[in-house]
Amino acid sequence: MTEQKLPAPGVPDIEIARAASMRPILDIAKERFGAPAEALVPYGHHKAKVSLDYIASLESEKNGKLVLVTAVTPTPAGEGKTTTSVGLTDGLNKIGMNAMVCLREPSLGPCFGMKGGAAGGGRAQVLPMEDINLHFNGDFHAITSAHALLAALIDNHIHWGNEQNIDPRRVNWRRVVDMNDRALRNINVGLGGPAHGVPRESGFDITVASEIMAIFCLAADLKDLQRRLGDIIIALRYDKTPVRARDIGADGAMAVLLKDALAPNLVQTIEHNPAFIHGGPFANIAHGCNSVMATQTALKLADVVVTEAGFGADLGAEKFLDIKCRQSGLWPDAVVLVCTIRALKMQGGVAKTDLVAPDAEAVERGCVNLIRHIENLKKFGITPIVAINHFVKDTDDEIGVVQRICAEQGVSSAIAKHWAKGGAGTVALAEVLKAQLEAAHGEPKYLYTDEIPLAKKIETIAREIYRADHVEFHSSAARSLKQFESFGYGELPVCIAKTQYSFSTDAKAVGAAQAHTLEVREARLSAGAGFVVAICGDIMVMPGLPRKPAALEIGLDENGDIVGLA
Repeated sequence: MTEQKLPAPGVPDIEIARAASMRPILDIAKERFGAPAEALVPYGHHKAKVSLDYIASLESEKNGKLVLVTAVTPTPAGEGKTTTSVGLTDGLNKIGMNAMVCLREPSLGPCFGMKGGAAGGGRAQVLPMEDINLHFNGDFHAITSAHALLAALIDNHIHWGNEQNIDPRRVNWRRVVDMNDRALRNINVGLGGPAHGVPRESGFDITVASEIMAIFCLAADLKDLQRRLGDIIIALRYDKTPVRARDIGADGAMAVLLKDALAPNLVQTIEHNPAFIHGGPFANIAHGCNSVMATQTALKLADVVVTEAGFGADLGAEKFLDIKCRQSGLWPDAVVLVCTIRALKMQGGVAKTDLVAPDAEAVERGCVNLIRHIENLKKFGITPIVAINHFVKDTDDEIGVVQRICAEQGVSSAIAKHWAKGGAGTVALAEVLKAQLEAAHGEPKYLYTDEIPLAKKIETIAREIYRADHVEFHSSAARSLKQFESFGYGELPVCIAKTQYSFSTDAKAVGAAQAHTLEVREARLSAGAGFVVAICGDIMVMPGLPRKPAALEIGLDENGDIVGLA
């Protein structure tokens, strides 16, 4: 294939993406895994959904190797999990392995807020970048609509006689919208008199925090999807027994809205390797993984599947292993832990404005964060490979510090230059990974067992992963956990919602915080998704926009092309 002529690294990602050539997605599907045209539902020439009928027809015996990409604690300097996932997939294909990548879909909230898009960067991107970052194939809209339908049916049920005897004060189903909008966190509904419903307090979360998003990403098939939707606990009756979505007849219509969305989305990397992008829960407020449907399908189509878990390993990888793997039967054959010299400097106390100056001592101080994540992963029986995501200003001395510390920890490391060189920049990392994939692998090792109480599960994560010496449960959270156990949900795993910027609930605590208190202010039951959410510290399930949101830089030029999308 003719080498693509791309702009030099350093120009905006959107310019590189726009200059890249794309192949028809039907051709990629046919050539890479033999899918006939009728197996795909095209959304234009370069995006398609892989049909559920085709997925059901795949050989159940075939299973590729699964690689999880995670990272050190996030900083404003950036770590590059998605970029590394894409670049590593391209690198694996360059050394002759049949690899594809599975990623989450970007949310409009971060795209127009502070974080930006989530299609990779530099020469390690998935395409079409603009479509992926903006609306994509409508999956998030379907999830928002299904969530809104349930909310409307709840209030309608109460208005027309309330057959289920729902206590309006104990309706726990809020609304969602896929945008950062702090003004909607707390609202009143049903105002205006009897014709407009029953007044009560409610509020909005961001769509990625919806239990429907979690269900969408954990469902094995359509039947499982509808069962899980029906299991959602929407409220309590006056006698404090739970009311489920199926009790008001909502599960069927919700499943209908999600039917087409459940099929995984197939796109391509800049180097024309296949990529599934499907589902998108945040790891700081949900379980932070792409869909089980996409991952399991990819494992039947490719020899190696690279996937990522959101934010640092303390949030994303822990939830990937303790929630997604526990429910799906998956387990990674290898884990890649991404770090950057810039991020380690920030963990060592260097301000973002001073990151360009060489400072090997700060890198050494910041490596306490890297070491903590390595130690945490080993508690799952996993020895990670450290990928040093290279920036052009990194010095040999700084890189040498990380390599030495990795060796001292007994883990392999490799420099990855995918941002500048694409797959060619990850060949060394791909070779190290290949060797590990060929070795024997252990059995799944979860952090806690199903049988221990919910509070003990939270305490286990706090102690073993966050290194907290105390967990403080607000009285309402403690009551909720006991109530969930009385409903029969005590064996569910727990999903910690907390700041992604620190091991503690203090977002400014860099390095590797220890001997701190994890404050659990609220507990929510996601019975359909199959986990309990512990909301810790001051984390919000409806984020707000920053002082200068990215939306202010996004627009159309004189040719009608999008500008400012990062």
